[in-house]
Amino acid sequence: MSVDKQLHPAHVAILQVLLFSPKARFGELQKASELSSDHFNFYLKQLLDETFVSKNDDGAYLLTFKGKEFANRFDTDARTVERQPKVAVCLMVRRKDGKQLVQQRLKQPFYGYWGRPTGKIRWGETILEAAARELAEETGLEADLQFDSIYHKMDYNQQTNDMLEDKIFFVVAGTNPRGELLETFEGGRNAWMTQEEYAVQELSFENTKDQFKTRLSKNVHRVPIIEARHTYAPEVY
Repeated sequence: MSVDKQLHPAHVAILQVLLFSPKARFGELQKASELSSDHFNFYLKQLLDETFVSKNDDGAYLLTFKGKEFANRFDTDARTVERQPKVAVCLMVRRKDGKQLVQQRLKQPFYGYWGRPTGKIRWGETILEAAARELAEETGLEADLQFDSIYHKMDYNQQTNDMLEDKIFFVVAGTNPRGELLETFEGGRNAWMTQEEYAVQELSFENTKDQFKTRLSKNVHRVPIIEARHTYAPEVY
């Protein structure tokens, strides 16, 4: 089992120390773990093997880039890795005849539900790059894409009120679609529908019906968004 899948308290102790210090000695890390030398060494070796931690020429230990990104997700009070919302794009593509692109999920969860084409934003992708890639992969289409809005979707269990999913969607509007629509793909199928056709589907994502009426409208308030690339020297991050 990898470290990021199953954190031992010793892993947490090591990462916690290195999160708040540029480097630390073996003894400092062992003391924080409250384990014997042999037991502690096992967990330190796991972090070294999986490149979360490295050892410099002076014999001190420090977080790698991978380790910094991972440790930065710590809840430092609870000493656990925080769950964070998934970040994705949601495509609102419309043809000149008014029909809009919809998908039926043929995978879990929400098997059989109709909604818009969506997909996770990959590491290092811009919003429009992710939207263009997802549109091509799942539908075979291209379109003129423009950022539209942000939609925070939080799903809860009706009976227990436990959170099921937490997603932040960057909604991207698509016009002038081009290409031949893929009727099916792995995990779903595509269709062009009017608002009325979509509204009578037995299973659909609730909010999407309202969005059919308002999205891509000239009256929709536009949320400004800035994407920027920043560079930092290796010794800074």
